Amino acid sequence: MAITKNVYALPFRKKDLIKVLSDPRAHFAHFRHAIDFILPEASKILAPRAGKVVDIKVDSRQGGAEPKYNDIKYVNYMTLEHSDGEYSQYIHLKHKGALVELGKEVKLGQPIALSGNTGFTTTPHLHFMVFKLNKTKIGWESLKVRFKEKLTVDRTQRPVPKALQKELDKMRKRLR
Repeated sequence: MAITKNVYALPFRKKDLIKVLSDPRAHFAHFRHAIDFILPEASKILAPRAGKVVDIKVDSRQGGAEPKYNDIKYVNYMTLEHSDGEYSQYIHLKHKGALVELGKEVKLGQPIALSGNTGFTTTPHLHFMVFKLNKTKIGWESLKVRFKEKLTVDRTQRPVPKALQKELDKMRKRLR
């Protein structure tokens, strides 16, 4: 199992956390180590390590569980590059929710974005993952994150609407 070289802080204020999830029906293949932090919309997202902002998209106002939202044009996100070749990524951000600019260096604990509910999602949350680049077909692999804080991740599979399950099944087939 690929695991982070470094230890990461939580990417939010503890008081904002509602629940920590990682449903294997949505987090599989190259997303298998991703974690969903259920947070109120517009919660501050914090840099879990120092790094550089290498990618930002915060122009979408839309999201939902309908298949049409499973398109990059609907999701807002940010990516940080860390000094050791690891990258952290923050997905489903609020419209215009970036608090830093592309190319800027950020410090551990610095507010970088606001959580949201954009893209293919059923509730406001932060989809968080750490990855490294590699020479595979997709070009990267997710890493199991080591956190400074003790974290219990609920991996229970809950019932989902049929349309959502159908879209997840289609994604799984594409990624095989």
